[in-house]
Amino acid sequence: MRSAEHGLTASPPLLEDVVFHCQQAAEKALKGFLTWHDIPFRKTHSLEEIGQQCVTIDPTIGELLDRVVPLTEYAWKFRYPGEVEEPTIQEAKDALQIAKDFCDAILTRLPADVKS
Repeated sequence: MRSAEHGLTASPPLLEDVVFHCQQAAEKALKGFLTWHDIPFRKTHSLEEIGQQCVTIDPTIGELLDRVVPLTEYAWKFRYPGEVEEPTIQEAKDALQIAKDFCDAILTRLPADVKS
C-alpha cells in the first residue's frame, strides 16, 4: 500500500498508478487468503470471482466484496492506450481507503503469525 500512498504525494500525483496498486493489493489479499487455505484459483483479476471463492471458506467476506469489487476495473482501465480519463484525486483517495480497509479485514481472518 505504500507505493499507492507515495503515488498520491508525487508531483504531479500518479493517480493511475495509485488505483492500479489498490486493485492489486485487494487481489493479492484474496489470493493470499485462498492460498493459506490451499484453495486453487484461476488466473484472473476479477475481485468478484476470487472473492466468491473466499466466501465458500468465510461467508462474512461476502459483506466486504460489494465495496471492493469496483476496484477490479483498475487492473486494466488505465494500463492500455485509449481515451480514458485519468482518475480524480478523490477517486484515488477513495480507492486507497477501500483497499486498506479490505486488506485489514482479510488479515483479521488469518492467524496472527501470518501478520508478522
